[in-house]
Amino acid sequence: MREVFRLAKSLVVAGLCAGAAFSAHADDKMASLKIVDGGIPASLTGVAGDVDKGRKAVVNRKQGNCLACHAVSSLDNQPFHGEVGPSLDGVSERYSDAQLRLILVDSKKVFEGSIMPSFYRTGGYQRVAKKFDGKTILSAQQVEDVIAFLKAQ
Repeated sequence: MREVFRLAKSLVVAGLCAGAAFSAHADDKMASLKIVDGGIPASLTGVAGDVDKGRKAVVNRKQGNCLACHAVSSLDNQPFHGEVGPSLDGVSERYSDAQLRLILVDSKKVFEGSIMPSFYRTGGYQRVAKKFDGKTILSAQQVEDVIAFLKAQ
């Protein structure tokens, strides 16, 4: 019985160490971003976002998929707007570009307990399929494109 207890204790300690190592190395994209006053002031790419490309990312069910949770009046031709999250109409009046950037990059940094995905994080997740491990949902430029689209709403 004592050996089983010792083995279980060793497995717990090993799991905690592995989890800490995973979190430390895997979230490298977030580590390089400077968060100031609840936002990321600098563009992720240094290139202005494109409204039309942002619209495509917002409606794409395999990328942004924003309409799964949010309604956007200018996209009323798209089916199935969600009601879980707030409407994105006028969102740039409620949040600065820097705040929108952080919300898209990692919503949990702004809204603790949010179910919104972190679109530009690469780590800190559990049970990630190998084909997605170390990858972001949106590219840095797509984040900037979505911000451009949101500013046009």
